[in-house]
Amino acid sequence: MTVPKVFIDQNGLSEGSQVELHLLGKKMTVEAPTRPRYKLSDLMAEMPEGLPRIEGWDEMPSVGLENG
Repeated sequence: MTVPKVFIDQNGLSEGSQVELHLLGKKMTVEAPTRPRYKLSDLMAEMPEGLPRIEGWDEMPSVGLENG
């Protein structure tokens, strides 16, 4: 099935995106499901004990562009 580019752009879709098809008699509609939006503060509030700590993390050498 070919989907109009304007529909793809308006809904932030890309190749492989999943959409919902709704059938009513001889009509079929396509709906792009809404994606949840998260706030960092809400996600952090759900963590039971704050940020998890990894033993030795601060002593690990840089492996990328962490310091650049």
